[in-house]
Amino acid sequence: MTTTTSRLGRAPAAEPAPARTPVGQPRPGRPELAVRTSALPAATLLALSRRGLVEAASASHPVDRYAAAHLAALRSAAAVLACRARPTSGPGRRSRPTSAWVLLAAVAPELGEWADFFAAGARKRAAAEAGVPSAVTAREADDLLRDAETFLAVVETTLGHAHQPLLATS
Repeated sequence: MTTTTSRLGRAPAAEPAPARTPVGQPRPGRPELAVRTSALPAATLLALSRRGLVEAASASHPVDRYAAAHLAALRSAAAVLACRARPTSGPGRRSRPTSAWVLLAAVAPELGEWADFFAAGARKRAAAEAGVPSAVTAREADDLLRDAETFLAVVETTLGHAHQPLLATS
């Protein structure tokens, strides 16, 4: 029995390739894969944010505390983006990089003031990460840590996740 080959030298497929299932839609015969694709990344980002806040609380130097707290807030914002942001479509369309804080304000207007607040601290965070000792004071670092925890609580509530306070209140 002879089989014909395609121009590429491969045998033709006996049956057509299965159609791709859109992301987030159930696959025939595999209903367990019908979960929202953003649920796991958001939960992971929230967990990383919590871990960052714990790390920030234990940092002995204000610059380390500030940088870790700001990064934790950024991860909280990323969780919202993972759930709400949709990539722009278009053939070959590429856009310039955009700040997560700008994107957050666009996809979650109710978090716009938070986005503005943390965007304003981005330069201080960069200086703190660079190790500039005078970049932030202990008071600024402590204040940002509390604000980042409050922001995490707001994000968790916004996304429908349970919130448990991390830091002891005095």
